[in-house]
Amino acid sequence: MKKTISFLLLFLASVGLAQEKLKEVKIEGEQRGIKKSLSKTSNTTIVTSKELLKAACCNLAESFETNPSIDVNFSDALTGTKQIKMLGLTSPYLMITEENIPSVRGASQAYGLSFTPGSWVESIQITKGAGSVVNGYESISGQINTELIKPMKDHPLFINTYGDSGGRFELNTQFNKKLSDHYATSLFIHGNTRVIKNDMNRDGFLDNPLGKQVNITNRWQYTNPSTGWVSFVNFKYMKDEKQTGQVDYDPRRDKFTTNYWGSEINTDRFDFTSKIGYVFKDMPFQSIGFQNAYSNHNQQSYFGLNQYNIKQQSFYSNLIFNSIINNTMHKFATGLNFTYDKYNELVSWNNWSRVDNSLGAFFEYTFDNNDKFSYILGGRVDYHNRLGAFVTPRLHVRYNPWEKAVVRFSAGRGKRAANIFAENQQYFGSSRNLSILDTSGKLYGLNPEIAWNYGLSFTQNFKIFNKNADVTVDFYRTDFQNQVVVDVMQSAQQVMFYNLRGNSFANSFQLDFNYQLAKQLNLRTAYKYYDISTTYLSGNLQRPMQAKHRFFGNLEYTTPSVKNGSQWKFDATLNWLGKQQLPYTANNPEGDRLPSFSPSFSVMNIQVTKVFTKSFEMYVGGENIGNYRQNKAVLGSRNPFGATFDTSIVYGPVFGQMYYFGLRYKMN
Repeated sequence: MKKTISFLLLFLASVGLAQEKLKEVKIEGEQRGIKKSLSKTSNTTIVTSKELLKAACCNLAESFETNPSIDVNFSDALTGTKQIKMLGLTSPYLMITEENIPSVRGASQAYGLSFTPGSWVESIQITKGAGSVVNGYESISGQINTELIKPMKDHPLFINTYGDSGGRFELNTQFNKKLSDHYATSLFIHGNTRVIKNDMNRDGFLDNPLGKQVNITNRWQYTNPSTGWVSFVNFKYMKDEKQTGQVDYDPRRDKFTTNYWGSEINTDRFDFTSKIGYVFKDMPFQSIGFQNAYSNHNQQSYFGLNQYNIKQQSFYSNLIFNSIINNTMHKFATGLNFTYDKYNELVSWNNWSRVDNSLGAFFEYTFDNNDKFSYILGGRVDYHNRLGAFVTPRLHVRYNPWEKAVVRFSAGRGKRAANIFAENQQYFGSSRNLSILDTSGKLYGLNPEIAWNYGLSFTQNFKIFNKNADVTVDFYRTDFQNQVVVDVMQSAQQVMFYNLRGNSFANSFQLDFNYQLAKQLNLRTAYKYYDISTTYLSGNLQRPMQAKHRFFGNLEYTTPSVKNGSQWKFDATLNWLGKQQLPYTANNPEGDRLPSFSPSFSVMNIQVTKVFTKSFEMYVGGENIGNYRQNKAVLGSRNPFGATFDTSIVYGPVFGQMYYFGLRYKMN
């Protein structure tokens, strides 16, 4: 078994986790839900499945509630979609991968995180700053990589049921079969539905959409240490349907009329991925990996009288070779990758269909003496049919100045094509006119986004009253050479897109303090400060919908486990957000105006889990226990086809208190 695990780790390195992923994080004593290593070169946090069980965690977008590195906000007042941010920047500036293959990008940016059920996830790696060049050139503020449960390690049967007071119900089933010593397969089936109409703030609009999702994945794994071959093959199909808008809206009667305002967002998606790796016999430090992925994403949607349809067909291929120079202190990864994206995009009656493709080569050198110092220096050259030819450099440095301390530095450049409509779908749920002010660029008339990210981090582990504690301080800055500015600061009736005409930067400071108060009683706290400014047509302003000050606190307690595995688990999380700059609404009538800044507020979530045996457990919890709700989540709600209608200005919860209940069963 140990030989198989070691072999699998080598393969994962060959298909994109890079060499430093081969280092195990050694944890003594109780297993932690969030792991940080003092020996890893990049500033990476590993979120384990234990951490994912501490919240409702119905999908990937909701799995970061107990993690201070990621900020989670609602994107609008209609869809219930949660948007994540890192270093103060939204998910388009993050590279989001699944088993190191790009997953949430292009057409799936708005809702893609909700397409991966939380129970399928084995672990999540969160890397701050510019990521590895092995994974591409688009990463600017960081990378989030999700590892799914492996067929060789999965339980024969896992069932998770969930229901909440908002009328959402879920069923997750996982079937696993080990066919032989080398072959195993898994079948994941997920279904969810929301059947209850909720209007807690009585504005006539649903607080959460009605809808349903069916999600099926079939995974195959082949592992043979004696021959050096290993492979993973995945087939996925997902169908997601949402209906939102006014409570009395009936699409069969009211679609594309002014009887009632409503919206439907229907998405079909198919994915195929394969990863094949070979580790050279008698040379375990040398391997070759080949990744391939195909996806077909089809979203048909409308928002009132605004129609938005987008279909994306994508192909991704990555060939990676890993080896050493003289000895294992000097490692390298090199390879080629190719990306093809065909978009059919219809915005109202405007056709923005296009084809994007790119071909790139990369080389990444790693020096690691396994003592106090290591660095990763990487670069890649790409040619993109719209972005042209360009170079992407990246650097990560680690230094351990003394015992149980680490200093890290990173710097890198990122470049990306902004899919302005797919990434900003919340504005379709408004009466705003969408205007593109520049026309000379090759991407909707706009130029590509280019940014540099720099970061410095310090971590120290120590003891207080003989209990483990650690503190981390990090600062990151992102400087945009060009940015596609999304301007809602000029008029309440417009969203303007244009190339940056001044300065744009994002400064992020974070202070973490974690302490083991007593045996199996742990406290995690974090304070975050963001200074994010962009030059708009009306001047330099703080980025809207972003709190300058945030505080996070998490307290967990687990009772000792008895012989049959029985125990209790308690978890409480507090998020406090300071005031946020709000979009400009001063030219609206007085009743549909908002202040320049939102009030500060806090949200508390709790969960209690009773583990009866190693196979069965029950959990209950509550979100937004303080029942905080944003005032005027929907502007112009009395006249949704009027000039002031806007559902995009959401700085806090729309739905009030929510309580949930669930059961988990696994066959060992």
